[in-house]
Amino acid sequence: MSQLPNTEPLLQRIREIWESSRGEAVRSVNIAHVCANWLIGQQIVQAEQAGEKRAAYGKGLLQGLSKQLTTDYGRGFSVSALQYMRAFFLAYPVLLQKQHAVRVISGEGLQIQHAVGGESSPTEAMKPGVLHPGLSWTHYRALLKVERQEARDFYEIEAVKNGWSARQLERQVNSLLFDRLLKSRDKAGVLALASEGLQAAQPVDLIKDPYVLEFIDLPESRRLMETELEAALLSQLEAFLLELGSGFAFVGRQLRLTLDGDHFYPDLVFYHIKLKCYVVIELKIGKLNHADLGQMQLYVHYYDREVREEGDNPTIGLVLCTEKNEAVVRYVLDENEQQIFASRYQLHMPTEEQLRKELQREMSLLDIPALDTSSEEEQ
Repeated sequence: MSQLPNTEPLLQRIREIWESSRGEAVRSVNIAHVCANWLIGQQIVQAEQAGEKRAAYGKGLLQGLSKQLTTDYGRGFSVSALQYMRAFFLAYPVLLQKQHAVRVISGEGLQIQHAVGGESSPTEAMKPGVLHPGLSWTHYRALLKVERQEARDFYEIEAVKNGWSARQLERQVNSLLFDRLLKSRDKAGVLALASEGLQAAQPVDLIKDPYVLEFIDLPESRRLMETELEAALLSQLEAFLLELGSGFAFVGRQLRLTLDGDHFYPDLVFYHIKLKCYVVIELKIGKLNHADLGQMQLYVHYYDREVREEGDNPTIGLVLCTEKNEAVVRYVLDENEQQIFASRYQLHMPTEEQLRKELQREMSLLDIPALDTSSEEEQ
């Protein structure tokens, strides 16, 4: 009896074709869904502008549309859903440009015929406010919750660059990532965040304050051990890497280093792919003191002299603590030492008001003019 041929290579090719086509189908459906919702929002706004200006008119219009569309198509057309579509058009007035045009044919009303896909350059793909195939309707709904234009642009760019899921994007919005990055940036730096996203060009670009570690689900009232916090972070490594930012690769925990017979164990060690350097992180329960910074100086100097290889940049040290004294940080660390940082962490999501007060307080300590983080009314 002849031996059956090995079909595994053929199966693999078929699987690749099927998975690829299925992925393309999902992306096409996502784009069509986003385009449809934008066009529906456009029609609602135009109908409102052509009708009466009173709020009661708009409310009645949406209620009537919701009732009829729900009868025709079922779920997905509640009053709140239509309000999102209306807000979507108003927040993204130029979403559908030539490269992402949607053909509409006339007849008895308007119908979406099909979306015309177009190749765009990487620069165009990163432009906020323009349709991107990597963003679903769920992404855009999360972005609509961000009132400030510069913050919304930042989250949109970062979601595309880092391939954030809608849940990851919502988590970054809720943890006020944009606001936590403002402290180390002047006005030009804030504008760069809004137009380019987070560009890691120097060590300070990586630093946030505070770091939000709500994903480890440990109550702040509980007395923690540093080893317990470390274990909790590693058990949620993917979430911790998301909080640290893009470019971090985990190297190890408690990696021993020895100096004349004395052993030391840095808590966590990462390597940053974009900056091409090691990043040593120490976790501290309680208030930062000068000994914590001195210990980090030892770790950074050791990695620079004993571990760092040709082509690597100087090591970065980051001490995470629950409380810090900026004066202690300034006096312990040399003004020219730009490789060691101290940031706070907290185990719950901050409110925007809490963070705004914290930004103003720390900038006053550093004699930096306070940034205006309030939304600007242009109308």
